[in-house]
Amino acid sequence: MAHHGDKSYKQGDKLLKMPGKLDRGPVEFKSRIVEQQGEIMAIGTADVVSVPRTMSILGAVRTMTECGFRRLPVVDPGSKKLQGIVTSGDIIDFLGGGDKFNLVQVKHRGNLLSAVNESIRNIMTTQVTTLPETASLSEAIGIITGRMIGGIPIVNDDSVLVGIVTERDVMTVLASEKVSSTVEEIMSRSLRVTDPDCPIGKVTREMTRHRFRRLPVVSNDVLYGIVTTTDIMKFLGSRRVFDQMETGDIAEVMALPIRTLVSGNLFTITPQRSANEAAAEMTKRGVGALPVIEDARLIGLVTEYDLVKAFSGV
Repeated sequence: MAHHGDKSYKQGDKLLKMPGKLDRGPVEFKSRIVEQQGEIMAIGTADVVSVPRTMSILGAVRTMTECGFRRLPVVDPGSKKLQGIVTSGDIIDFLGGGDKFNLVQVKHRGNLLSAVNESIRNIMTTQVTTLPETASLSEAIGIITGRMIGGIPIVNDDSVLVGIVTERDVMTVLASEKVSSTVEEIMSRSLRVTDPDCPIGKVTREMTRHRFRRLPVVSNDVLYGIVTTTDIMKFLGSRRVFDQMETGDIAEVMALPIRTLVSGNLFTITPQRSANEAAAEMTKRGVGALPVIEDARLIGLVTEYDLVKAFSGV
């Protein structure tokens, strides 16, 4: 039986492909990047929280939840050499979005309570894109915009983890330069949306399949909220998920409506605001994206990725 969330996807596609008041076509940005070797360590974070690959999946999730991180580098406890990285996307995949769900479904026969005690070596990404400690800002921008990677570990010549730089770090640095572009000129327009009653399991599959970090939640053409991979990960890390389970079977949780995870705090922006104002608002609110509202309707989404591209002239 088809879930009525399917209808919301079709409505959402139509809604979000509507142009705003202005349709100026491609916008050209002048690059202001000045190459400087080794500047990446001044931009990123040197005091990195990392974990061993023997840590349990639940332990890693709780660490990310408590620290407010979307990713955790995995290192060898002795040498501190980078061995992998676990992200909120890996957790979503594990919960039912993709191939990593086999760990729950096959090995543990759907028992989530058992599966979360597996070590993170089973779901972490081992082929990690890194930057050397001598890297420049433009090298980080190239990886972020070219590969759509939101966080890049920094390693020395011996592959020892010495730092990490994120999309937000780069956006914050670049936002010190004033640009003339508006939110409408740089926002993403064609986006999938979901319905408040869509099952969590379907949302995790959509996020994993399309590599989405977030989905706007729309009800009757009205923005209800926004759900992110971090929201779903926090649901697991807070143990709320276990409080709502009777049998321990992950199917119970994945059948819950996504409205269960939507927070009451919704921060939005209007299309005529400047890119600099959007960056300042994201930094102030601690969010990675802002829904763009015009005449009480959702017309797009502006993200840290969009702002990095705009500020850097990519």
